[in-house]
Amino acid sequence: MSGLAMPKPDAETLRRRAEIAADMRIIVPGEGVVDAANEMRAFESDGLTAYRQLPLVVVLPETVAQVSRVLKYCNERNIRVVPRGSGTSLSGGALPLEDAVLLVMSRFNRILAIDYPNRTVVAQPGVTNLGITTAVEQEGFYYAPDPSSQIACSIGGNVAENSGGVHCLKYGLTANNVLGIEMVLMNGEVVRLGGSHLDQEGYDLLGVMTGSEGLLGVVTEVTVRILKKPETARALLIGFPTSELGGQCVADIIGAGIIPGGMEMMDRPAIHAAEDFVQVGYPLDVEALLIVELDGPSVEVDHLIGLVEAIAYRNGSTTCRISQSEQERLSFWAGRKAAFPAVGRISPDYFCMDGTIPRKELPRVLAGMRDLSEKYGLGVANVFHAGDGNLHPLILYDANVPGELDKAESFGADILRLCVQVGGVLTGEHGVGVEKRDLMPEMFNQIDLDQQMRVKCAFDPNHLLNPGKVFPQLRRCAELGRMHVHRGQVAFPDIPRF
Repeated sequence: MSGLAMPKPDAETLRRRAEIAADMRIIVPGEGVVDAANEMRAFESDGLTAYRQLPLVVVLPETVAQVSRVLKYCNERNIRVVPRGSGTSLSGGALPLEDAVLLVMSRFNRILAIDYPNRTVVAQPGVTNLGITTAVEQEGFYYAPDPSSQIACSIGGNVAENSGGVHCLKYGLTANNVLGIEMVLMNGEVVRLGGSHLDQEGYDLLGVMTGSEGLLGVVTEVTVRILKKPETARALLIGFPTSELGGQCVADIIGAGIIPGGMEMMDRPAIHAAEDFVQVGYPLDVEALLIVELDGPSVEVDHLIGLVEAIAYRNGSTTCRISQSEQERLSFWAGRKAAFPAVGRISPDYFCMDGTIPRKELPRVLAGMRDLSEKYGLGVANVFHAGDGNLHPLILYDANVPGELDKAESFGADILRLCVQVGGVLTGEHGVGVEKRDLMPEMFNQIDLDQQMRVKCAFDPNHLLNPGKVFPQLRRCAELGRMHVHRGQVAFPDIPRF
């Protein structure tokens, strides 16, 4: 796996593979178990396809009872488990392990309840993000978080990664729109956190689970908040001669107290790739393209459009097109939503990065990325959630050229280091997974990491759930409570210890 260090496979588990697969068929009968190598190939990676590994066995449960029994079985036999949703993760969070059961939740694909008066939907984790909106749109409602992969990504995976999307600036990430979950712990216990009510008492364990990347439990049900569709939504397509001017326009819009429904930016390579792909009329003579969407009552939207247009021209915009119909508004977004696959037309391979910075640092970071591009001799196309500073640089490379994957990985690591240096963070929505795992010490010291590990230990003391992800080194929970020995004597020697 491209030299990626992962936990050493357990020889005893590998030896018992046929026995484990047979036991899984008893728990999940029918076609719920896949163990033939050629059939498991479809599950060997997630969206970060640079890393691939066949799992021990693939299990596709259909009921909460089956999930509970699978986890309890594995816990009692010290077998690792990797949870997986739709496999769209871009950080390797669902990368299988050779000695791990891959627990695929795609058969949990039903909407369980819709409550319009309370504006909630209860869905199984395999329901797609867009599927929730589809289920309620006939009543004028929608689900706000909308990652670019919303047609395929699952709501359970969104919870695992705390996914965002182009409208997260105004309406928040998954964490701001999930009200409750049902989850199964590694020992098989079924737990409920939150619900249809607005808030919950006690510790915010729902917040702990949202963004936990499959390390703490397996989500089997999700309760989300739905919103009434705005009366009006219109978008501006604004071009700039430099990315720095576009970045300043973003800062000025927010500084004026305007919070758009969405605010996205693309640089020249991404603009050209997207336009070639979807042909929606993007200007090709600009260095940066900003999409600003404003929603709400018609009078308010018209007023805000005028303000944003004025701010854009003050920042040197060379073109400003305002949507005059719903079809035109959607066409503006079509290119942005298709930007990732569009870049595949200009490069054999690309590495999609994900870091977040303070908005004011955008010009500095873009300049830094240009320098890094020259240093590594690799191109980069930029697509990002400009409003909240969430960058998605697409590093262009050719995996068939020896050494280019390694250069792309190093290039990406330097971009993320730059994000941290300017006061940002390693990830905005893709998660840490394996991609950013070894960069965690760039942002956290050992005390920070130990404290995070203690949370992991509280949920999964044997480190069987998704090991090798997020934390830069695999450690046992007992190591966190190292005993201090002074002159050959431990404190409180009468206390039983590991």
